[in-house]
Amino acid sequence: MTDVRVGRTDLFVPRIGLGTAALGNFQQAISDADAVAVVDRAIARAVRYLDTAPLYGHGLAESRVGQAVAKVSRDGLIISTKVGRLLREDAPRDETQYYDGVPFYRDVPAVGPVWDFSYDGIRRSVEESLKRTGLDRFDVLLLHDPDQHLEAAASTGYAALRDLRAEGLVQAIGAGMNNSAPLAELVRSCDLDVVLLAGRYTLLDQSSLSDLLPACERRGVSVVIGGVFNSGVLVDPAPGASFDYIPAGDAVVAKAAAIRDVCRPYDVPLAAAALRFPLAHPRVCTVLVGPRTVDEFEMDLALFDADIPAELWADLRRAGLLDPDVPTPE
Repeated sequence: MTDVRVGRTDLFVPRIGLGTAALGNFQQAISDADAVAVVDRAIARAVRYLDTAPLYGHGLAESRVGQAVAKVSRDGLIISTKVGRLLREDAPRDETQYYDGVPFYRDVPAVGPVWDFSYDGIRRSVEESLKRTGLDRFDVLLLHDPDQHLEAAASTGYAALRDLRAEGLVQAIGAGMNNSAPLAELVRSCDLDVVLLAGRYTLLDQSSLSDLLPACERRGVSVVIGGVFNSGVLVDPAPGASFDYIPAGDAVVAKAAAIRDVCRPYDVPLAAAALRFPLAHPRVCTVLVGPRTVDEFEMDLALFDADIPAELWADLRRAGLLDPDVPTPE
């Protein structure tokens, strides 16, 4: 598939990119060598868009991306990171980063995230991320999870990104969140190029069709889709499967299983349909995969290349598992 323009910028991204939360020890610790090997393989396989963030492993993911990128030419790589959280040794415990008392990120450096969407805080975040990665620039900067900080994100946070873009220090700016409604507010109030939406435009959940995606169409904003497998339930919808990073409810598992059953007669893995589906929307430029091993990455690429007949999408509509008006890869 050909590269796609990001918003109205001169930046073009491939249709598949590498998300690096898992490379920051999300829910499972891995070694530096294993994490760097995944990034190495992505670059070797021309998956040139790498998305990271200070939150991912409290700096681990950024430093591991930097180790891999240092070995190759920076030309042709598109690297995004996020702003709005500074990593500090005296950070108070953030309960949103725990489930049932267990942290989402395991065996991480002894620092924690502190919210800061101030003008100076955003610029400081970029400087610290450049130091962790060893890079001289980022291509995309995203306000990270500003759900409870929308006023600051839309004012001082956005102003810092706007100025960095005007100074030519970054090509595209935007925001990344798990919720579509606040992202839509930022799209309407700020001059953004791109948003990263996780989990809300998938085979299982197209809730962003009612707010974010129409706003992006009106404003010419591109959309990167993360969480295409909804944390795992769209890979294997078995009891106990994960949805939104925690155990899925029965109704979610049942719907995912029903989608899988429609895919089976076509010999199409559920995960392959999940990976391809978002790309049919005209505002979606890229989908991200988040493997923690080289083998998982290769499996993701094989899923991306799977042949999916148009009849499969039609069957999903007939079964009431897709909205009649949702775009599909026909």
